[in-house]
Amino acid sequence: MFALTDKTIRASFINVSLRERNSLVVPADLAEVDWSARDYYGWRDPKTPLLGFIVAELDGAAVGLQLRQAEQPTRSRPQCSWCCDVTLPNDVVLFSARRAGKAGRAGDTVGTLLCARFECSRNVRRLDPPPYLGFDAAAARDRRIDVLRTHVDGFFRDLRDGV
Repeated sequence: MFALTDKTIRASFINVSLRERNSLVVPADLAEVDWSARDYYGWRDPKTPLLGFIVAELDGAAVGLQLRQAEQPTRSRPQCSWCCDVTLPNDVVLFSARRAGKAGRAGDTVGTLLCARFECSRNVRRLDPPPYLGFDAAAARDRRIDVLRTHVDGFFRDLRDGV
């Protein structure tokens, strides 16, 4: 992922109003982020903890989405839809996001299960112990990274294009 700035992040959001975009609380530590180890950049708003924000690269440009966490917890421990990690050290919650454009203004939303603090990029890059002798852990990690990128891309395209 390419490096993001405050200005790039604010301009990237496709499912928020101008007022919401201007009131975004963008993290101050953007200069310290290792962008080469990120498939997307996500954070939570400290003032409104049910809101989350994600920015990903789509067709060579930054695209941002505002997400809202469901208030009701899930009944059982779910699996993240993006990183698909079955040994997650973190919580997974249901987020919903408005679609972009006319559909979003009409109230059309899409939901997905995600790591609560958007740790997917770190989860897929973890080298797990090999399950059997001769297992290629590095190749498995590379496949997990590709799967994460495919899931992120598909979610963003669905919200942006409605397909």
